[in-house]
Amino acid sequence: MPSQRRDACINTLAIRQNTYAYFSLSLAAKWLGNVDKLPKSLKILFENLLRHYGGEFVQEADLQALVAWQEHGHVDREIAFQPTRVLMQDFTGVPAVVDLAAMRDSVKRLGGNVSRVNPMTPVDLVIDHSVTVDHFGDAQSLADNTRLEMARNHERYAFLRWGQRAFQHFRVVPPGTGICHQVNLEYLAKVVWSQRRGTSLLVFPDSLVGTDSHTTMINGLGVLGWGVGGIEAEAAMLGQPVSMLIPDVVGFRLTGKLAPGITATDLVLTVTQMLRRHGVVGKFVEFFGDGLDTLPLADRATLANMAPEYGATCGFFPVDAVTLDYLRLTNRSEEQIALVEAYSKRQGLWRQPGDEPCFSSRLELDMSTVEASLAGPRRPQDRVALADVPEAFRASQALSTTTAETRRREKPIAGGEPAPLDAGAVVIAAITSCTNTSNPRVLMTAGLLARNAVSRGLRSKTWVKTSLAPGSRVVTDYLARSGLLAPLTTLGFHLVGYGCTTCIGNAGPLSDAIEAAIRQNDLSVAAVLSGNRNFEGRIHPLVKTNWLASPPLVVAYALAGNIRVDLTRDALGNDAQGHPVYLRDIWPDEAEVAATLQCVSAEQFRHEYAAVFEGSEEWRAIAVGEEPTYRWPADSTYIRRPPFFDEMTHQPPPVNDISEARILALLGDSVTTDHISPAGSIRSESPAGRYLLQSGVAEPDFNAYGARRGNHEVMMRGTFANVRIRNEMVPGREGGFTRHIPSQQEMTIYDAAVRYRDAGIPLVVIAGKEYGSGSSRDWAAKGPRLLGVRAVMAESFERIHRSNLIGMGVLPLEFPAGTSRHTLRLTGDERVFVAGLDALQPGAPVTVIFRRDDGETQHVDMRCRIDTANELAYYQHGGILQYVIRKMVGQQTPGGKRPR
Repeated sequence: MPSQRRDACINTLAIRQNTYAYFSLSLAAKWLGNVDKLPKSLKILFENLLRHYGGEFVQEADLQALVAWQEHGHVDREIAFQPTRVLMQDFTGVPAVVDLAAMRDSVKRLGGNVSRVNPMTPVDLVIDHSVTVDHFGDAQSLADNTRLEMARNHERYAFLRWGQRAFQHFRVVPPGTGICHQVNLEYLAKVVWSQRRGTSLLVFPDSLVGTDSHTTMINGLGVLGWGVGGIEAEAAMLGQPVSMLIPDVVGFRLTGKLAPGITATDLVLTVTQMLRRHGVVGKFVEFFGDGLDTLPLADRATLANMAPEYGATCGFFPVDAVTLDYLRLTNRSEEQIALVEAYSKRQGLWRQPGDEPCFSSRLELDMSTVEASLAGPRRPQDRVALADVPEAFRASQALSTTTAETRRREKPIAGGEPAPLDAGAVVIAAITSCTNTSNPRVLMTAGLLARNAVSRGLRSKTWVKTSLAPGSRVVTDYLARSGLLAPLTTLGFHLVGYGCTTCIGNAGPLSDAIEAAIRQNDLSVAAVLSGNRNFEGRIHPLVKTNWLASPPLVVAYALAGNIRVDLTRDALGNDAQGHPVYLRDIWPDEAEVAATLQCVSAEQFRHEYAAVFEGSEEWRAIAVGEEPTYRWPADSTYIRRPPFFDEMTHQPPPVNDISEARILALLGDSVTTDHISPAGSIRSESPAGRYLLQSGVAEPDFNAYGARRGNHEVMMRGTFANVRIRNEMVPGREGGFTRHIPSQQEMTIYDAAVRYRDAGIPLVVIAGKEYGSGSSRDWAAKGPRLLGVRAVMAESFERIHRSNLIGMGVLPLEFPAGTSRHTLRLTGDERVFVAGLDALQPGAPVTVIFRRDDGETQHVDMRCRIDTANELAYYQHGGILQYVIRKMVGQQTPGGKRPR
């Protein structure tokens, strides 16, 4: 019996006074073969399968496939990964909890037990995405932004408070605590998890999936985890496995050490560029080599954080002594630290000198060669050496649609201060996001740079919106203790909130005068942020070029005031005596930085996380009911019951072919989820703005799209509405517009979709390469579904978004190599037919017919990008949540078979 064979692999481990049981990889080798040459990230997958072997989802062939992987570094096999826990942030978490509440309504209507709609896997939701930088540059900024956050989000927070009470295994970290990834790194993660199994404690690797793509940050701590869509995360919460193909693993050898003055941010931008060029989409990256000995845990976390930017599923660092040091620094118990060390060594998960597992492919970087860098102006993988930034800005303008007046203003700067709000003016300088604010070294460097600048009489330029938004409260503890918070505030980097602000699009408004100057002169201005995303339209709708940089370089550009200043040669400004001050004059030396790091202590972590789930007095005062199902407020514009389950029946209906469909949008390459999913501010003239005005919401109270993700009426109106999206059906026009083909009128995509829906016409979207890249956004799939999109046809898909489309019952189809919208000469006027959907098979060809108005037809065999049997079952049910509901009320998949 499988379960007997599995249990024969149980061994024990004694730590101090406790004895732990675990599933031994060495005992499993006796009947499966050893896995000594597997990368350590795959050993964690192997243990996960071994522990669940004998259940519904894992077969012996899955384990054998991982053993066989060692021969060639590749194997084609679908497996079912069952993570230890789920991590959410509030932007993606609120709609997930909304769906759970709606599922309870549906289960009740179908005669099931609503208490079964309950997380089976532990869930932590950290409220970190709701604070906006409305106020900045003074000591009241934090209090003022917090007051606005609590007022704007009262309905959402009341709903989450209800969910915390109504659902089991569901915890909420209140607002004002920090960013979910940093809270995870500093507190939630255990590296080795333990749970009661009979009379003993069973231990196994900590692992997770998260509803934010930067969940990958935790891989810096040796915890395997990555981002999934909210839809997939909901299924994981409800006990469904994460279906995945066994990944290739790219080994990345690090040697040497960073040169003085070079930061972890410079390193991660270099690594991101290298891995993007190598091609790691859908793969694991595992770091190894002697260079890891000199790489602090915070630097590892910085590298792991940006896995979505280099395209990998995760960037994994094995457990070693550096890991233990960090656990001790962050106040984990000595018992837990001893368990992590003993278990990791016993299971072959500990990094040993000279470790060199089998990898699918390899790269190598001597860290001493890394140079100071930024990434921009529009993609995180576009690294630019610091000295080349002015030319990169000018080149980006030559390729853009700036006016002749703007181009005339882009004259070279020869050491002098540029005119206020000239082309390239830095209007936002933000120390923000999880990429860097988990890293004391770069933050201390920024603080020392600020101190040195203040002592020389330098100040940030008046047109720069400056902000400091740390990833946890510990950051301000050690900045204050080191005396470096004061000089940062002198330069305008006042604390504005604890959360993901500018990087997620919550930069807040610029001053009226600045916005007017940008519009009147059609200026191409810049934002510099210590974040991980700089896609078009994300940071601020009026800021066309966005640059990722280390925190000290963010400070430097606030002083310089213009992205066209060459920080390697030009002065930042003049001191009190009129002498020029250069970046090299105020950059702190390594000894200074090292000395300030002594101000970081375990006591700070103990203090800040002692009551992490309690929250502020305002949070605790929010009144909530105790009903098992949610009472949906009829007048709420934040939380509304979604329509996904309204027409749901006990048995799934047959999957109908797509006939006489119209093309809603014809899109190019690298369309990100930021282009598809609503994000950032809501404009009054947009469909979402009109809806809110009609609902009695005044424009100052619109809040951001992210805060309204629990209201499908807002979100579907904002789908494909990004100000920088380009629909080739309306050439020369940016924004969420299309042509309504029957009338040939140009209108918003939402308005056209409503017309098609009223006429009973299905819709498809056509796109180029890398469709859906960027953050994991469930509304990038939910929105198209509600607009009536039945299928998306692209040259290639990003991993998470492809899965999310299937999870919402939208069919992803991939053009064959060499075929695209261009080779087919598609204009958007064609009618589209897709047949045989009742006989779909994973990865099989599907014939698509494009028919022009003159009767000409083109047949294309596209690849069905439903990759696994589980995904096919979800699609046949109309979505993954519909599948789970039917399972809860006793129904099975089509044909009476459960997916493997």
